[in-house]
Amino acid sequence: MDVFHVVGARPNFMKAAPVIEAINAFPEIKQTLVHTGQHYDVNMSEIFFEQLGMPRPDHNLEVGSGSHAQQTAEIMVRFERVILQQKPDLLLVYGDVNSTIATALVAAKMGVRVGHVEAGLRSWDRSMPEEINRVLTDQISDQLFTPSEGADENLMREGIDPTKIFRVGNLMIDTLVKLLGKSREPGIRGRADRFVLVTLHRPSNVDEPERLRRLLGALNRISEEIQIVFPIHPRTRS
Repeated sequence: MDVFHVVGARPNFMKAAPVIEAINAFPEIKQTLVHTGQHYDVNMSEIFFEQLGMPRPDHNLEVGSGSHAQQTAEIMVRFERVILQQKPDLLLVYGDVNSTIATALVAAKMGVRVGHVEAGLRSWDRSMPEEINRVLTDQISDQLFTPSEGADENLMREGIDPTKIFRVGNLMIDTLVKLLGKSREPGIRGRADRFVLVTLHRPSNVDEPERLRRLLGALNRISEEIQIVFPIHPRTRS
């Protein structure tokens, strides 16, 4: 059996790593890792292969950045070539980024079974591109691996056959448990024993200056009681 894993952006790596590690216990299953290159710099891509102990990608599509339409289309064109070369038995896609819907759509149209890891999550906000990606990916997937009972209910409410739904839990917790010891190492200069880790990157939070100003004001107040560690996403920095 040949299983393709597709990763493209930062959230995918955290979810794919424990799945790849678990399947390694079954030598009869061949695993192929495809990196679309949706995130491509050292801090948004390269570092995760090192810190998560993931194998190097077998294919790197190197699509880079662009509008949602440009990026999704380019991933589809380049991924189709990979599928034509090496048609897998199952494609596993993760989360809700453009790489997720783009590769799932290619596979579904080419008769390759699709499994969606972290299926069924909903924000109910269609202005978020991620919401469009996750809803459409769920509709064309053959197997839906969910993190929670609520996710199961969302899928069944949308008409998904319950026999396609498999509740596996939140894979991010597997990664958290694995890296908890490393996270406590004193690698950040001046870090206190107790701290809050902040990530801030959603367009709805950081693209509008006044909203970002209010969020930073709240973080400033919290920092008076406990230290905040804030690795700044490139979008937020700009």
